[in-house]
Amino acid sequence: MHLLLLSDTHLPKRAKQLPEALLAELPHADVVFHAGDWVDTATLDLLESRCRRLVGVYGNNDGPDLRARLPEVAYADLGGLRFGVVHETGPAQGREARCAARFPGLDVLVFGHSHIPWDTTADTGLRLLNPGSPTDRRRQPHCTYLTATVTDGGQLADVVLHRLPPRHP
Repeated sequence: MHLLLLSDTHLPKRAKQLPEALLAELPHADVVFHAGDWVDTATLDLLESRCRRLVGVYGNNDGPDLRARLPEVAYADLGGLRFGVVHETGPAQGREARCAARFPGLDVLVFGHSHIPWDTTADTGLRLLNPGSPTDRRRQPHCTYLTATVTDGGQLADVVLHRLPPRHP
């Protein structure tokens, strides 16, 4: 099962549209995760129309229209793994222990907010993944997103951080 993970798209404030490289991944993804800060409903509509399955949440920059359509926390059971999605997880220091305590039944937690790619594992085995942002790199060298695979044996494999080329106005 092929996964596509993204967050913090901030459209149309940070970019006019999602990058073509990211859009090209959509047909290959069995499940797309979006960890919040969509900003516009058009991006949600686009992903809902093009994705086989979308698991998304709202973020702190998302208004009432998005909050009416998306939860604060979402869950998905995929190939024997229990996934959760949330926008904010607090400061980097202590994140693994804090998230493991808040989400004890999960195998993987997808989160956003910082725009900083993140891939760590808590002592409990909880894998924490932040795909960064495909449209707003902030202080990072690149805009990014993640892909991964859930194997037939129920393992998360092939987690790859994709760096997007710089946008030109």
